[in-house]
Amino acid sequence: MANFITIGRLGLLFLTIALIYTRSFPLVAVMAFMIFVVFISDALDGFIARRQGSTSEFGAVLDIAGDRVVENALWIVFAHLGLIGVWAPLLVMTRGFFVDTMRGVAYTKGKTAFGDNSMARSPITHFLTASRFMRAFYGAAKGIAFVFLTALFAARLPDAEGTLYATIIDSLPMLIFGWFMVYASLALTVIRGIPVLLDSMSYLKEESTSSR
Repeated sequence: MANFITIGRLGLLFLTIALIYTRSFPLVAVMAFMIFVVFISDALDGFIARRQGSTSEFGAVLDIAGDRVVENALWIVFAHLGLIGVWAPLLVMTRGFFVDTMRGVAYTKGKTAFGDNSMARSPITHFLTASRFMRAFYGAAKGIAFVFLTALFAARLPDAEGTLYATIIDSLPMLIFGWFMVYASLALTVIRGIPVLLDSMSYLKEESTSSR
């Protein structure tokens, strides 16, 4: 069931992106809520898997892959729409490639990204990457950032001019909060990736030693 939710949210993601590109103010405004649904469903699949006792290595890998598709697709879309620089998706994609490659090395040693058999070798790595608090906080930061960017795009469409919606989204407090979450999510992307790379070096050293 959890895996079906993961696949379903990808379908919802691509539908949402397609509707954002209609540039219809009412539709794009609704898509801000749909982005929220996409991120809530990410938390839902994990909850269901734990509740049903159906957690598995395949499910964990599929969940990570789904997260990568969601975040990379949305950063690319918002860079293409001119809301953020192209450096943002390039940063996220580069981090993702390196982290997932190193996790692949750990998988060959029987380790997983999360759970009881986590690849994390230090308390700081476990807290930043595997703890429920940090995973939830990071997911929430990304979700808020993408909802804000979608809402901001809607607010700046010609049909939105003069509407209460545009007034609220383009207000100074909303802009400060929204852009803070955008850059906070990008910073967390890097911060959470660094300890994974450092811890993974030990697996590479083991691989190098065993091959001699």
